[in-house]
Amino acid sequence: MKPFLILETGRPIDPLRRHGSFGHWIRVAAGLSGREVRHCDVAAGESPPDVRDYAGVMVTGSGAMVSDREAWSERSADWLRDAAEAGKPLFGICYGHQLIAHALGGAVDYNPRGREMGTVPIRLEGSASSDPLFAGMPSAFDVHATHRQTVLTPPRDAAVLARSDLDDCQAFRWRESVWGVQFHPEFNTALMRSYIHARREALVNEGSCHHTLLKAVKPAPLARRVLKRFVHHARRHS
Repeated sequence: MKPFLILETGRPIDPLRRHGSFGHWIRVAAGLSGREVRHCDVAAGESPPDVRDYAGVMVTGSGAMVSDREAWSERSADWLRDAAEAGKPLFGICYGHQLIAHALGGAVDYNPRGREMGTVPIRLEGSASSDPLFAGMPSAFDVHATHRQTVLTPPRDAAVLARSDLDDCQAFRWRESVWGVQFHPEFNTALMRSYIHARREALVNEGSCHHTLLKAVKPAPLARRVLKRFVHHARRHS
């Protein structure tokens, strides 16, 4: 059975690094063992391996900005474009979601509605009813989010699957096996609260109350189910 590849595009905030990398969080949330996953730190300059050796690829979040067009990010985008065109199952989270959208011709930049942070409800679009990852889900459910940039224009041939009050592209699918989700299915409530604490000064400066956001944090199990469904889908098609 082929392993999964996780592209590491960044690192957690300092207080959370003792809990492992973004890729570790994703692996655990996806229900995969260590022997079922390989990690590639593209943000540190590592080159991704031959995608044909993997069942699917997951791309982590990052503190970087896709619109900065850093060299490692652009190289990763080129690799992801080739992998997507080859039909390899891909799943991008936050920065990964935006990077895949950029790689496939979408537009990514700062969200004109501002930062989205905390446990937020998303609403599914009609296109989600037949999607392998979202079919049968409630029409609205909670997810954890923290981001300032967004997919302003999805790639051509992409179907938007979900929206929130502050983001019109919380999830998309491109063709048959490529997904991006703006939210963080790998986050639990402790991680979400830690990120709110870490951004409290910025939130106050932006006119948001971090205490209110902290009180609103609650479990988001359906978001994690989306990630696990991706693993199942990739296994079936590898």
